[in-house]
Amino acid sequence: MIKEIDVLKIRNTAEGYYRNGDYYCSEAIVKTIKDEFGLEISDDIIAAASGFPIGLGGSGCTCGAVVGGIMALGLFFGRIEPKDEKVNKAMALTKELHDTFKTNHKHLCCRLLTKGMELGAPNHMKKCISLTGDVAIEAAQIIIRELDQRYCYKSI
Repeated sequence: MIKEIDVLKIRNTAEGYYRNGDYYCSEAIVKTIKDEFGLEISDDIIAAASGFPIGLGGSGCTCGAVVGGIMALGLFFGRIEPKDEKVNKAMALTKELHDTFKTNHKHLCCRLLTKGMELGAPNHMKKCISLTGDVAIEAAQIIIRELDQRYCYKSI
């Protein structure tokens, strides 16, 4: 049976988690993908995403939303066995997500994406909520495309 995935719901849910202060970007994306795709894995994966917000623990480096999206891809395409060649697909899809983000936003560095914005200020929140939604929907679209025998779009 093919499960329909509503990618707009994924965007709205991930953005809502961030907007409401429930989760930061990386956590919101991982939780949303886990729940919307019905993955039967522990919520510990959300905890594993907790160090990435605000550019890797507040350092301002790589955008935490991108890292959350990469983690979400890894849940589907990552390897758990040593020397498993699945790692190559995970890496290729990660590069795709990276390249799409960079094309759309020019930078992956959190401090450049939010340059001139005070942490937690309305413009900063708006920017990060939007980035969270962008990455959530892009990761979901990659997953759906790659697993077309298991998932399909409900809406776009």
